[in-house]
Amino acid sequence: MKFRTVAAGVAVVAVVGLGGFVAYAWQPEIEAGGRPAASGFAPELVKRGADLAAVGNCVVCHTAPGGKPFAGGLALPTPFGTIYSTNITPDEDTGIGRWSEAAFQRSMREGVDREGRHLYPAFPYDHFTKVSDADNQALYAYLMTRESIAARAPENELPFPMNVRMVLAGWKLLFFREGVFEPDPAKDAVWNRGAYLAEGLGHCSACHSPRNIFGAEKGGEDHLSGGEAEGWSAYALNQASPAPIPWDVDSLTHYLHEGWEARHGVARGPMAPVNSNLGTLPESESRALATYIVDRIGAPSPEKQARAQKLLGETPAHAPGVLVQSAGGQTNPVAHDAADRGAALYAGACSTCHDAGRPLPYGGLRLDHSTALSGPSPSNPINVILQGLPAPEGERGPIMPGFAGSLDDAQIAELLAYMRRTYSDQPAWEDPADLIAEARARGAEGGQKALSTGTDAPANPSKRETTW
Repeated sequence: MKFRTVAAGVAVVAVVGLGGFVAYAWQPEIEAGGRPAASGFAPELVKRGADLAAVGNCVVCHTAPGGKPFAGGLALPTPFGTIYSTNITPDEDTGIGRWSEAAFQRSMREGVDREGRHLYPAFPYDHFTKVSDADNQALYAYLMTRESIAARAPENELPFPMNVRMVLAGWKLLFFREGVFEPDPAKDAVWNRGAYLAEGLGHCSACHSPRNIFGAEKGGEDHLSGGEAEGWSAYALNQASPAPIPWDVDSLTHYLHEGWEARHGVARGPMAPVNSNLGTLPESESRALATYIVDRIGAPSPEKQARAQKLLGETPAHAPGVLVQSAGGQTNPVAHDAADRGAALYAGACSTCHDAGRPLPYGGLRLDHSTALSGPSPSNPINVILQGLPAPEGERGPIMPGFAGSLDDAQIAELLAYMRRTYSDQPAWEDPADLIAEARARGAEGGQKALSTGTDAPANPSKRETTW
């Protein structure tokens, strides 16, 4: 009798709790409307939306390889399965052509689509919630004036219960905090602009912060402490920054706007299209971002500052026993320790560019300035060694050959070990064999992108041709 009473009480509590959760999770559908006429949007509003879309890097995630801009279908691997980006062109059947501005605002602010379905946080609404209503209005105007493309994204490949949208309401309850950006009154306008862009549309910490087992960003001291994206390391942008030459506002502004910086190297991997999009905007936007990020990084320790000054004051430090001499207008590596296979590989494959003294972006970075060789993981140098830096199609740009076809995994491991001990003051990496094998399996399509566009779609279509 007592057991039945307790069981009945538990059942009632469970039913009430489930009912309460369903009530919390339910979102109403917003009535579909007709596609708004492109001519109804003011050109200056569309232009501002184009700039904001560039900050958000929207075209890269919403364009499949070989597909039309913003038509969706890009596979986004997650620890829980594969999610496919949606079509955000104004097509009325497969895109957002029947979305009102209110529906668009809700998707950005609350992570809920027009039909009332919770969106997966692969769409980073935990950042986009900070975007102002006015900027969302401009983004809506921009997207509604793009070419309408009929393209339906594949179904997401997620196991139960991840394929049940209502589960996302529980994730939001735990990890999502809705609300627009609030400026810091103790900071100036440039810093606040940078914070708004970085924490909102730019969603920098989506890559540059670690995540918990539920896929949510870790906050507090872990914010901007480094993360992973598409098989690449996204370096820490706080006091843990591994850059041998500390970033300052001028150097980071140049890197963000131009995609390279003489003492830090060339953007590659998932960062390349970010730079390509930022490069279409006024430099002031990159400077605002740099002002905020450099403040988050903070002043370097005396030890790090002393090492940086020493590096900046030195002539290029060639590897022990490896020198570069010019003869007949060519630079060639000479004597090396034959017993050191890593040194021999470096002399034959790397030294003629990286020790030649040719300036970036077309020369090789001084490797004692390389963040990649001082970073906590060898994943980035592995990707670059295997696949190189692809040349932008039809444009001038940084380029490096890949060595996937000429170096085997063991040789790459020896080369990495040699460069790490020669060009950094950090301890040796753990055995990189698994990372090398994974990067080779991903191949050239696994996130290595040219600096000019980073995708088959233009970095920002509206900067080249505006459609009304």
